[in-house]
Amino acid sequence: MDSRSEQLLDMRPEIGQGNFHTDMGSDERFQNQTLRPIIKLQNYLIIEVFKNYIRKHKGAFYELTLEKRMEFIENSIQKDIKFRNSLKGMIIGHFTVEEYQNYILNSSSLNKRMMNMVISRLKDQVQLLENQVLV
Repeated sequence: MDSRSEQLLDMRPEIGQGNFHTDMGSDERFQNQTLRPIIKLQNYLIIEVFKNYIRKHKGAFYELTLEKRMEFIENSIQKDIKFRNSLKGMIIGHFTVEEYQNYILNSSSLNKRMMNMVISRLKDQVQLLENQVLV
């Protein structure tokens, strides 16, 4: 394994072994082995990137009800292709070469899993997206 791969793997947070079982498919294994740790590692950056996305959309997010905020999160990632590609790049950039070679075999399905995980993470942490008023 090259030093880049070793460094990438070393910096990832540990994910509990409860997410792994013998009869899981290759996509699920990739999700739990690669995507989960990377998305957890990138969590605070993803939150800041989303806050910037909200600012660029004139802060309309802050005027919405909680239910509408959840829809906003989902729609922004599912429908704004440039934004979605930016998020994917933040995650794919942390793949080892071997993981990338695995990823390209079924990128469509893995992209869907990846974005669903990001959506879920943002929804679970919606309180961190609150507008901070500077005094």
